[in-house]
Amino acid sequence: MTHAVCLSQKANEISISAEEEFNIERLQLLESAKRKLRQEYDRKLKQVDIRKRIDYSTQLNASRIKYLQAQDDVVTSMKDSAAKDLLRVSNDKNAYKKLLKGLILESLLRLKEPQVLLRCREMDKRVVETVIEDVKKQYAEKAKVGPPKITIDDKVFLPPPPNPKLPDSHDLHCSGGVVLASQDGKIVCENTLDARLDVAFRKKLPQIRTRLVGAPETSRA
Repeated sequence: MTHAVCLSQKANEISISAEEEFNIERLQLLESAKRKLRQEYDRKLKQVDIRKRIDYSTQLNASRIKYLQAQDDVVTSMKDSAAKDLLRVSNDKNAYKKLLKGLILESLLRLKEPQVLLRCREMDKRVVETVIEDVKKQYAEKAKVGPPKITIDDKVFLPPPPNPKLPDSHDLHCSGGVVLASQDGKIVCENTLDARLDVAFRKKLPQIRTRLVGAPETSRA
């Protein structure tokens, strides 16, 4: 009997031990599965967060591009409007004649060359010829040198004004003004109305954009 009891107890202990080991292993498996599930959840959550950030950044960049494009469209529209106004400058013959004199004199003062080549629109050639002697005298007085020799190019002219019947044409055009160059052609002064408009817009572009966007708020002390 004693031997049988011992065997029974031993069997019971083995059964209990096996059940405990089974429970421990089952808990370990459960914890491992939970841990993998949490890791997978965190990974997917991060992916969702990254995707949201990417989508937000993409939408923000798209909005910025549209905003900048809208600014450029407004600036281009302003410049086109100013260019159309330039075409009316030469309609006033007396005013345009005075303007041409000023542009030629300014070009001479910039070049400071004894001999220059002058190019103008073919339609302006006669007007330029009527003012050239007076301009030479004014230059000599201002620069305190002898009158320069000015050769009016009668073979190559600046492009004519744009054709109003072809508003979308991309042909070269000139709204007026002159181009002067040194005799060797190494120094050129482009003093056309279109060139001056380009320079003015480049200089004023930051101010124009500020007016479009609005002045930045200054922090109050």
